[in-house]
This record gives sequence, structure tokens and C-alpha cells, in this order.
Amino acid sequence: MAHARLRSPSPPASNKRAKTAISLIDDTESRFAPGLLTDSNIQRLNQEYLCSEPYKYCVIDKLFNDTLLSQVKDECIQQLGFTEKSTDIYRVHQTGDLASLSYLPKEQLDLLQGLLVLRDALYSSQFREFLQRVTGCGALSGIKQDMSVNSYKSGCHLLNHDDVIGTRRVSYILYMPLPVGEKWDESWGGTLELYPAKNGEPETIPTKRIPPAWNQFIFFEVQPGKSFHSVEEVVVGGGNDPRERLSISGWFHQAQEGEEGHEFELADREKSSLEQLTSGLERTFIPYPDDSPPPIPPILSEEDKEFLSQFMNPLYFSAKNLSMMAESFAAESSLQAQKFLREDLAAELEVGLRQLDTQEQLGHSRERMIPLHSNGAAPDSDWIIKGPPHKHRYCVFRNQDGQPEGATKILKQLQDVLFPSPAFRTWLALVSSLLPLQYSVEARRFRPGLDYTLATSENGEIRLDAVLCLTPDIEVEGKGKGKAEANWESGEWGGWQCYMAADEDDDDPAVYGSGKRKKEKAANGETNDEDEDSDDEDGSGTLLTVQPGFNRLQLVLRDAGVLHFVKYVSAKAHGSRWDVCCEWEVGQVELEEDEDGNLMTIR
Repeated sequence: MAHARLRSPSPPASNKRAKTAISLIDDTESRFAPGLLTDSNIQRLNQEYLCSEPYKYCVIDKLFNDTLLSQVKDECIQQLGFTEKSTDIYRVHQTGDLASLSYLPKEQLDLLQGLLVLRDALYSSQFREFLQRVTGCGALSGIKQDMSVNSYKSGCHLLNHDDVIGTRRVSYILYMPLPVGEKWDESWGGTLELYPAKNGEPETIPTKRIPPAWNQFIFFEVQPGKSFHSVEEVVVGGGNDPRERLSISGWFHQAQEGEEGHEFELADREKSSLEQLTSGLERTFIPYPDDSPPPIPPILSEEDKEFLSQFMNPLYFSAKNLSMMAESFAAESSLQAQKFLREDLAAELEVGLRQLDTQEQLGHSRERMIPLHSNGAAPDSDWIIKGPPHKHRYCVFRNQDGQPEGATKILKQLQDVLFPSPAFRTWLALVSSLLPLQYSVEARRFRPGLDYTLATSENGEIRLDAVLCLTPDIEVEGKGKGKAEANWESGEWGGWQCYMAADEDDDDPAVYGSGKRKKEKAANGETNDEDEDSDDEDGSGTLLTVQPGFNRLQLVLRDAGVLHFVKYVSAKAHGSRWDVCCEWEVGQVELEEDEDGNLMTIR
């Protein structure tokens, strides 16, 4: 008999009567693996927990009775509905909060007997006492339950964070990966990665990796500045491939008001990774030298053109094109300049960057679909990994003696010579009608399966961004350029640059694509034609999305509070995303004539 797939419900409003939840009839201890809750096992686990690195965590190889967990797995697949969710920090298929299952009608509860028994056993007083004794974490709530089922299929991932939100005290994950009976291979991805921390921020590379295993239970105390972790991208599953990283995960919260052991939240706790992220990045800006006066009024001299022509396409020097670009930028606050670099320079870069990816096991034919963290950033490489990964991770030039060669040399010249130059400052002022005051610039390499930036913004200041994307076109043997089944343009490989308006009412401004505002309006009967006709159908507030390309300059005037990020580059990608990223603090330049016809400046 076929059943309709269920959605996890929301709790009823306070003026509605809740449905009667099914209780845990049998003895709780019988639901768990034999010997789990014994004193001797607790003492053993406590010693392992205290000695674990990079921070205190515990792995239980077998948590529940296998018969019960198999029943739960079947119920999750056959009865629960999953929603794909994608943000700057994760992509996952997820159910609603399972704490709400108790409010389902009886005929639906009858289809989820195993899941209800598992949930009640997990949040029972016996198991909460077990966790407290193993971790020493303090009292845990039995009334505040927080759990969901997560399916990581091909392309799903979860980037670095510390889980510190509200009253969360212990984070956990219970694995039931598919197919059952087959050991999950590490080459499939989905490994839980734990990161050491220094001065409250995670190091760039994890030091502990835990692949999924059937009935495995992992937990750790949630601690600001310490409990940093991520989930590696899953690279199998989808279509006719049944493999998926299926799990139940959630949190035990500290005892709530009215429960034994309740304590007030400490007001002086360290910032969580989310709070650090939303407070913006610390960026070092370099002022222009004193002997380089500001271009007022901006006039591109023959000397400037001669300098810029070493790098740039001469088409961008003509008065007509400069005027057209300035008009377009004034209207849109953004501009794309295709074929920005000289043709010969671009051709050398395209070939050279492809070769670098191939040599460093980051290209299409690499041995591992998910590269090692050292790929592209080995000790003898020109590149080094830049973090911290709860904000961003990508490669930048290593400070070392000697000059790089080939494509790397050109990138360094763009970074150190072209973009900081007074001539480019003048060109920028002509196109943007803004006065660049000081700058920050870096050449970046985003490696597939590893690198990204998370959504950040600057409060109270506008920025002028210029990103010269230099990601080579796809070249697959036997198919030529741009003929891969998936490519950068499709968005499946990630690496796209996104600008979005922050939702001031959202607790997590780094989340996009959730449609939160629109759903709330619909629930309150506040939708209108404008909402329905909006191009931004998911309510995400996305202002601009730019897919990776080659030899294209993207110029954007970013208002204060606008979030921006580069999406995680999928392990599916056939190479790295390369760019030179520049950011300027700017002032406004307006020119008016005085009574004698002379130009005067107003800032």
C-alpha cells in the first residue's frame, strides 16, 4: 500500500489542543545497544572524551538496537518529505523539526512508530544523564528537543562553523547511511571534519576526519571558539545511484526555565562563528602614495594609456567606450568588461592556469575527486591557504623570495602592478565617477571541493569592488571547450559571485534562498501581485549573481550592509576558480564650474 509522504509539522498554536504523543512503552535501556548505559562504559567513554583532539568529542560505534534503527531508516525514506536547502554555507536535503512529530494526527503517527520511539529514547532522562556523565556538560533539557533528518546526496556539503546558537549545549549526529550493509567509502565524501582552533578561530585544515558508519553516534559540547567542524561534500548518489549520507542530527539544549539544573545564559560568552562572520572581515587597505595625487579631474594621459596597455585591452581606453561604461555604471551601479586583458596575455594565462590545475591534481583528470587540502598549496608551491575557514578559505600568493613564472607571474603582476597603479586609479575614477582613496587587492585560487567565501558585509561604508575572473573555459577530451555535461554557467560547479540584501529580521543573514519573508507574508495573508510577479521568487533578496568566466572584469558599487560571497566550488568542477579581487574605499567626486568657468571639486 502506497502512503503519501509526510511533511514534518509545526507545533500547534497555544490555543489549540495538541494531539496525544505516543509514549515510550518499553524500557528505554532496551532501545540502545547492550551495555551502552553501564557505569563501566560511561567511565571508558569519559576517559576517551577527555583525551580527544582537536577538541573534546566522542564516537559511539553502535548506539541503538539495529532492528529499531533499520525501522527508523525505512520510515524516513518512505514517509518523510525532504526539502533541498542551499545557502552560502551548506547544501542539504532536510526534514522539518522532528520535535513536532507529536502533533501529527494518529493515522500519520502510526506510520512513524520507530522514529517516535527513537526520539523519545534519545531525549529520555536516562540518555541525557549518560551524556552529562560522559561530557561533564551540565544539565540538559528534556522539553526543548531539536532534531531533523538530513540527506546528503551528490553535491551536498556543510562548511566550517561552531554550532553556537542560543542555548545549544551538545551537538550530535546519528548515521544511517545508504545502502545498508555496505561500508561507506571515504572516497564518496561526507566525512565529518574537526578543526583545531587558535585564538578563537579555526585553523585552515582539519586534523580529525570521521567517515560515516551505520549506527555510529558522534557528539561534542558546543563551545564558542572551539567546536569548529564541517561536512565534506558527498560526491556519489543521485539518479539511479542509491548512495546517500542519511543521518539524524540535532542538539541537546541546556536545561530550560522550570527544569532541574536550569541556569541563566552567560552574558560574557565569546562570539560564535556566526557573530564573527556577520560583524564583517578585517581587511587591510593600502593608501596611495603621497607622490600620487588624486585624479581630479580624472584625465587618462598618454603616459597612463601606455602603462595600462601592457595589460589591458586598448578598446577600454577610447573616449567613446569610457563614456558608455560610465553611463552604464551610473545607471546600474555595476558593470561587466569582457575581454578585459590583452589577447596575448589572456591566451598565456588560459593555457598556464589549466596546466597548473593538472600538475597539482586539481584538474578534470585528477586522481581524487575531492582533493587533499595540500593540493595547490604544498610547501614548495607559490600559493598558501588563507583562512580562517569559518569566514573563508582559498589560496593566495606565498610571501617568498624569487619570482614566479608563467601564469603565476602574470597573476602577480596584475595584483602588484596593474590594480594598485595610479593609472588604473584614474581609469577607475573615469568609469565610476568615484575617487578611489585606498585599496586592497589579492589574486585568489578557489580549489574544487575545498574553497569558498561566506557572506559578509561592511556596516556603514560603501565599497567599490572589481573582480577580474580568470577561470579557464571548460576543455574536455573529445568534446572541446564548453561542452562538458555540467559547467560553470549551469551553476552546478559553484564558484559564482553573489551580492544580496541582508534580511534585517533574519537571525542568520548568511542564509539566502529560504523565502522566509514571502512565506511569512503568505501565512498572514499579506501576499500581493508584486510579490507574485517578482523575479526574486524565493524571497532571497539576491541583487546580483555572476557565474565564473574568463577574462571578465566585474565592477560593483556595494552599499553598506550588502552581503557578498563566492559560493563553495564543488568537487565536480574540472578545475579551480581563479580571479584577482580588488576592493576600494571611495569618495564621491562631482565637478562644477565656478563663475570664471574653472572646474571646482565637491566631495
